[in-house]
Amino acid sequence: MKDSIAILCGGGPAPGINSVISSVSLVFLRAGYRVIGIHDGYKGLFSKDGNYQEIDFAFADDIHKKGGSALKMSRYKPKDEDFSTDFFVENNVKLLVTIGGDDTASTANRITKYLSEHDVKIQNIHVPKTIDNDLPLPPGIPTFGYQSAKHEGVRISQTIYEDARTSGNWFIISAMGREAGHLAFGIGAASKFPMIIIPEMFNKTEVTFDKITRLLISSIVKRKVIGVEYGVAIVSEGVFHFMSDDEIENSGVVFTYDEHGHPELGNVSKAHIYNILLQKKLKELGIKVKSRPVEMGYELRCVAPTAYDLMYCNYLGIGVKKLFDEGKTGCMVTASPDGKIKPLYLKDVEDENGKIKPRLVDMNSEKTKLVFDNSMLYIEPKDYEAAKQWLSNPEEYDFKKILNWD
Repeated sequence: MKDSIAILCGGGPAPGINSVISSVSLVFLRAGYRVIGIHDGYKGLFSKDGNYQEIDFAFADDIHKKGGSALKMSRYKPKDEDFSTDFFVENNVKLLVTIGGDDTASTANRITKYLSEHDVKIQNIHVPKTIDNDLPLPPGIPTFGYQSAKHEGVRISQTIYEDARTSGNWFIISAMGREAGHLAFGIGAASKFPMIIIPEMFNKTEVTFDKITRLLISSIVKRKVIGVEYGVAIVSEGVFHFMSDDEIENSGVVFTYDEHGHPELGNVSKAHIYNILLQKKLKELGIKVKSRPVEMGYELRCVAPTAYDLMYCNYLGIGVKKLFDEGKTGCMVTASPDGKIKPLYLKDVEDENGKIKPRLVDMNSEKTKLVFDNSMLYIEPKDYEAAKQWLSNPEEYDFKKILNWD
């Protein structure tokens, strides 16, 4: 039987998935391997009636530049008792290529250990994918999909900013980012938004809706002080990850709940929540400002990859073959800007529970400090007197005091 490799995609879409599938497939097809695409992620892998895609040259060549994923994706997380060696043995699989984010990588880590314990000699190489950019790759190396999603986010943001200027309104954008604020920070910094709010900012105080609202008002009033009546703020959805259920429930927003009793955040617009709470506070203060919510997330996930990700994903796909030939397994493939391929072993970046630790925005980096100290607009002590026209106690809206950065 011909030696095979299998490819599956987990989690949500990201620009460049098809580019990776294409590059991995083409390089292995050239080497004489059979390439099997697995639909529905891990659910398809361990299902008795899994849906498989035979990948040939024509299929791989056709999907290279397309957005979305040619292999259907799933967030299914198999339990240890769901694992089986059947698919690997029946198809003579020598390599499992998993494409995904931290959850997909964590499951790949578990599968590697499982197969080793059952004496199934196959390799497992993970390709790090997420528009959140939160996998722990070497400094300066993004996860694929992030740059393309950021590019599209900036394009959309430019039209939103022009709408704000034209209509004299404020817009409150919520950007995807389950735990980290990379996407919101990248879009906000590139768009020169006057206010960017990410979970990492709250490194010296707890995250609350009141603080988020006061940060938004800090920027709104500062813009008024300098004579600008409009603006755009961007808030990462990741702030919810650091809030308690009580804080979320006490927001006044009506939620549905999952089987564990937690609010189902995926069923509501985060931008709507930020905006409703902002409008409520503005009315209490007697500040007449119109603001509108914009949810930014699903619009970014399936766009066609930019040139950056097309080239990057090609490196990653070829890199999978390089690491495979070197006998590497249980690792993520990494590619530096100059094309150097190196493995990053999953065991080296897992926590005590075997989950891959997220990469957060480094609040101490020079890049981050430049943006927060020089690009954004918010109330500082020098603005107190002028801000009293709108706020009885401007100090409560001092950016650094809210975050306890003093």
